[in-house]
Amino acid sequence: PEEVTDMQRTVKGEVIASTFDRPAEDHTTVAELAIERAKRLVELGRDVVVLLDSITRLGRAYNISAPTSGRVLTGGVDASALYPPKRFFGAARNIENGGSLTILATALVETGSKMDEVIFEEFKGTGNSELRLNRQLADKRIFPAVDVNASSTRREEMLLSNDEVKITWKLRRALAGLEPQQALEVVLGKLKETQSNVEFLVQMQKSIPAPAHGGNGAHGSDNSIR
Repeated sequence: PEEVTDMQRTVKGEVIASTFDRPAEDHTTVAELAIERAKRLVELGRDVVVLLDSITRLGRAYNISAPTSGRVLTGGVDASALYPPKRFFGAARNIENGGSLTILATALVETGSKMDEVIFEEFKGTGNSELRLNRQLADKRIFPAVDVNASSTRREEMLLSNDEVKITWKLRRALAGLEPQQALEVVLGKLKETQSNVEFLVQMQKSIPAPAHGGNGAHGSDNSIR
């Protein structure tokens, strides 16, 4: 509850909350009221961003409060309980002759709960971007604790120029051969040295080793990234 108060005092936006000590019905009601308000603002031509923490807990709340359908999935998740969170997340869109609604939602993974895993799998791959955090990096107090290799953006070729896309793909192939901590440190180091995304990509391209060609094409090994 005290985190809600802190957010209300520091965040430049509306904070609509139902804390963990409230019943599941409160969680679902607050979520539905918040998304409906966001939709009305979009209809008025506003560009709205909704931050949801978390889609997993919202799924749990609907699993408790929603009427049972008699169909239970793995982990004790009722099949009908997943529809309302999907409807919430699926409300994000760009409206013709109106505004836009962007939804950023967190999801819990690797909690040991089969229910959480089922909920996550239902939403995995449905978003335009996925930012994966790494618990081991967070335990080492390395922030932001982003798992670079596991994070990605769909249809990035629509957001970047052809040259930027080529460099980005080359960079991802190079980082894929590194441990999560090493990959993050490389990226953070270059981000601190540069002032823009373009400058960052240029500097990263210079630091990526050029492909090495072995003398024996049939048996030689080439571990560099092309």
